[in-house]
This record gives sequence, C-alpha cells and structure tokens, in this order.
Amino acid sequence: MCLPTQHPVPRWFTLASDGVTITPFDETVTVAVHPKETTVSAIDDVLKNNARYVESFGEGGSLHGAPARGLAVVACMDARLDVYRVLGLEEGDAHVIRNAGGVVSDDAIRSLIISQRFLATREVLLIHHTDCGMMTFRDDSAKDDIEAETGLRPSFALESFRDLDQDVRQSIARIKASPFIPSKDDVRGFVFDCETGALNEVKGD
Repeated sequence: MCLPTQHPVPRWFTLASDGVTITPFDETVTVAVHPKETTVSAIDDVLKNNARYVESFGEGGSLHGAPARGLAVVACMDARLDVYRVLGLEEGDAHVIRNAGGVVSDDAIRSLIISQRFLATREVLLIHHTDCGMMTFRDDSAKDDIEAETGLRPSFALESFRDLDQDVRQSIARIKASPFIPSKDDVRGFVFDCETGALNEVKGD
C-alpha cells in the first residue's frame, strides 16, 4: 500500500524534504514520494492510454468471464506489485482481487464466493509484500484520528498488522474456515519481496 500525497498525513507520519518519514512505534522508515509532475489529471492521462489500447485490443473481447487457469489471486493494492507480471499471467487467466494489505476481509470472501461458485475457480493464491504500509499504523490510532477529523468512527476493521507471515497465515485460515467457499484444498500464501521480485511461500498453520 503506497501513501497518497494528496491526502492529509496522519499524526504518526512526519513530512521530510525527501519523502514521508513513518514512525511505526519502535522504528523509523522513510518512504520516498515522487509524484509524476503534470498539469493533466492522472485520470485524463490514463484515458489517453486506453485510447491506444483500444486500437490494439484485437480478440480481447472474445475472452470468457471464467478464468482460464481456474485461479483467484488476493493481493495488496500496492502500486509496486504488478500481479500479472509477477505471476506471468495473461488476460483472462485469473481473477485478481486487491485491497489494502491483501487481507482476506469480508469483502474478499464475498469475491471468492462468487469467483468459485459462479465462475469455476478452484485455487486461491494470496500475496502480501515487504515494506507494506499496513504495518506502519494501528487500527485504534487511525480510527481515533478519523473520528477526530470527521466526527464518525469507522465501524469496520482497517486490518493493519505487525507480522507479514502471520497475517498471511491468518488469511489462509479465514478462507479455510469459511463455510461459503466450496474449494479450499489449494489455498497458498506468499510474501512478495519488493527488492528482488521473488515470491516467498508462507506455510499455513
């Protein structure tokens, strides 16, 4: 999960000239923030890319909605993690479900239920990653700040965590514990190394 520069910086972050200094309890991590300098909005910019994509779309419209590999991937939304390149996937190969942290939340379970029950996927691959922003805050502190700013306290869990491997194990356990997911024999979890590009497997409990 990357830090958006256009949003207010929470109290556990301090701005530095070369980025954002994060102080998560007993350590300090500096995250460089280098937004692309442009007078065009990011959305307008990527829509131009889409126009070029349409020109070479070819037979993409003939792909079936059910993933060809029978695979669903749950991954963090971090901008450094290109799931298709990391796994060598092509369009139509897999469902890719992304959220902050790649955690198996209630909504991730909802997507997996639909993926398996209506679109024939059978295997689940989970991807967390090193240097994750979800390890830089705690739910209660973040909720305190949001409540102070808005007057409302989020009723849902933000799902921050301290230990990457343990959170992968918890995600695997949540899938296996769900009575609504029919295929749970092939559920595997990994941590993506942002420095090397390697996927390191985390065995479930």
